[in-house]
Formats: sequence, structure tokens, C-alpha cells
Amino acid sequence: MNLQQLRYLNEIVRCGLNISDAASALYTSQPGISKQIKLLEDELGIEIFVRSGKRIVAVTKPGKAVLEIAQRMLHDAENLKQAAQEFHSQDSGNLIIATTHTQARYALPQVVKQFMKRYPGVTLGLHQGNPTQIAEQVLSGEANLGIATESLSLYDGLVTLPCYEWHHCVVVPARHPLLDEKKLTLAKIAQYPIITYDSAFSGRGKIDEAFAGAGIEPDIALTAIDADVIKTYVEIGLGIGILADIAFVPERDRHLCMIRTGNLFKPNTTRLAIRRNEYLRGYTYDFIELFAPHLTRAVVAEAMHISHHG
Repeated sequence: MNLQQLRYLNEIVRCGLNISDAASALYTSQPGISKQIKLLEDELGIEIFVRSGKRIVAVTKPGKAVLEIAQRMLHDAENLKQAAQEFHSQDSGNLIIATTHTQARYALPQVVKQFMKRYPGVTLGLHQGNPTQIAEQVLSGEANLGIATESLSLYDGLVTLPCYEWHHCVVVPARHPLLDEKKLTLAKIAQYPIITYDSAFSGRGKIDEAFAGAGIEPDIALTAIDADVIKTYVEIGLGIGILADIAFVPERDRHLCMIRTGNLFKPNTTRLAIRRNEYLRGYTYDFIELFAPHLTRAVVAEAMHISHHG
């Protein structure tokens, strides 16, 4: 048994049991992969796959158990490489952050600036996506860290830690009637067409929940995945915006005014996700602490340790 066979096995499953797709993803030949899987099955004395002619049609029950262990072993092999790399070159390497537009655009710039100054030898990559894509990238090892507000805590394979809390605000053009209101209410907001986030992003669920709880049907005129797009359409008079308060920058958004919403909408928590049992490089711990100072190396290591034994 060798790691290469386990890689082939994992890739076949990842490619939906299509051997030719797995072969091209791994830059190898289809017969080569088939032969290695057969050798692995012979050595283990079980059939990993159910076959119909030359095609693989399913994973057997023992195959599922083998696959789970194989994925753990591949993960550990990757951790071994990372550990060795850490002692070789502590200040160089890669760090890939999967995150949403709002985080990349508003929460991360200063952190990235400080990090790059401290670690000029580390190549930093920002992968933007929706919360599901972010979770999948961290789970697959494509990204080292995930940062988002939604749904990261729903994945068993991830350890998630709270970073900071934020609120929604209302954004309107200058001289808008809402600016004269002494107290903002959901009913007053609902008098205007609303431009806000797409349902997968930036706490949209909390907005819908608040209106539903008050028995109000808001007029959602336009949705977007990106606060800058929302502000652009508010600016040209298509409606009022509801967005994350961190995405309103007074010196940049000079043609708009922000109205705080108090407790009309429940607060949101931005979370950081790490793959369970991941080996983290020293500079990764530093990045996390720059982003969320309460998440020190000790706190993160403890959370990873609990998840490992939990």
C-alpha cells in the first residue's frame, strides 16, 4: 500500500467515480490508475468499488471505511510536509484565505497590510466566494482559512471560532425622508423599495427574520452579493440599502448617509473556519491574531485540540 494508491482512490471518488477524469486531474493514465486500485484491493482483500464491466458504479461498504481512513492519511501526510516546511523556512510559504467580498473589501485590508509587512516571504491569496464555496475550499485544503458570517459552523469537518460582531445599517441618499425620522422602525423602512444582499450573504437571513417577525412584507427591489453594488444602486435612487455597517465608509461614501438600525435586526457574528486536525504554520496563527486579537495561538490551538478529541 502506498500514498499514491490512496491519492488515486480519493481522486476517483472526488471525480464522481469517473476514472478518466481522475486520471487527467492527476496527469496519469486510466489503465495505470485501474491497475493500482486493483493492487490495493488485492492487498486489503476487499472490493473498494462496485463495477459494471469496466465502469465503477458505486463505493462498497468496506470501501467507504477505507476511503475515510485514506483521506485521514492523506491529510496527515500533508501535515507532515507542513511541519517539515515550518522548520525549514518559518517565514516563507503560502497562505490562502477563502472569504466573502465584504470581508475582503472592508474587514481585511489593514490586516493584510500588517501581515505582508511582517512576512514579506509569504505569498497571500484571497479567494472570494459564497459561504458554501468558502467552507468547501477549507474542507478540501484548497484554502487554509475561511472567513464568513454564514453557515461555516454547520460543517462537521471545520473548527469555527467567533471573530467579531457586526450590525446591519440603512443607507440612503442625502436629503432622504428617513433621515428626518426620530426613531427608525421596520414599518418605516418597508415604505421604500429595498436593495440588499442575496440570500446566501451577509446576514440576509436576519433581515428576512426581522420583517417576518413583524408581519411585514418588504419590497425587495434588488439583491446583490456585494455591498459596493448595493450602494451604487442606492446612489442612483433605486431604493434604500440595508447592508453591513462595516461596509459603510463615510469618507468614500460621501453621496450617501448611514442610519443605524439599533436592535431592529439581530447582530451577526463573523467566524473563522479551519479544517479539523489541520497543522497550522506559525504565520497562520499570527494572521488569525491580527484579524481577531482575542484568538491567540493558545486559544486556537486549544479549540483544535478539543475538536480532535471531541
